[in-house]
Amino acid sequence: MRAGVRVEVFTIAWMVVEMAVSMGAGIAAGSILLVAFGLDSLIELVSGGMLLWRLGVEGREGNVERVERAEKQAARVVAVTLALLCVYVLVSAIYGLLAHTSPENSPLGIGVTAVAVLVMPYLAAAKRRISRRIHSEALAGDAVNSITCAYMAGTVLVGLALFGRFGWWWVDKVAALLFLVWLGRETWEVWEEAR
Repeated sequence: MRAGVRVEVFTIAWMVVEMAVSMGAGIAAGSILLVAFGLDSLIELVSGGMLLWRLGVEGREGNVERVERAEKQAARVVAVTLALLCVYVLVSAIYGLLAHTSPENSPLGIGVTAVAVLVMPYLAAAKRRISRRIHSEALAGDAVNSITCAYMAGTVLVGLALFGRFGWWWVDKVAALLFLVWLGRETWEVWEEAR
């Protein structure tokens, strides 16, 4: 339980930093993609906060019935956050394709997304490992949020690189739509578990 609390506290701290830096850098650079990445961080912040609450219930009370109710509530919130991520990915990718938006170059934005590419897979793996030990579908769902963040950060970086090298303004949007197939399936599975 303590390992789960530690990983969620770290997740929340990182999401606050990631959200602030992404949104600030995005506004400064006029980058829709970076601002959207910051909004993604806000969604993950809500999910992390809910998981921290759920783990706290089990750590403090230990009452099986109360823990099961907290798990169900947390799983529902995680399912909703994943659904919001699906909507975010769909809307931002379609908007980008229709508006022909190109990635904006922001050193601060590149830095925060590069760190996210490194940090988030580690957090996702830790959450999956811990979720199996404590039998928490909600924590497993939060791991999907973390891997989604890593993928979106990687998409931003690859999009910037390919735009800079070849002028391919569309590549990050197409990659996001392809990723949506996996994310949609994962969201459905978490939703089914939450019901």
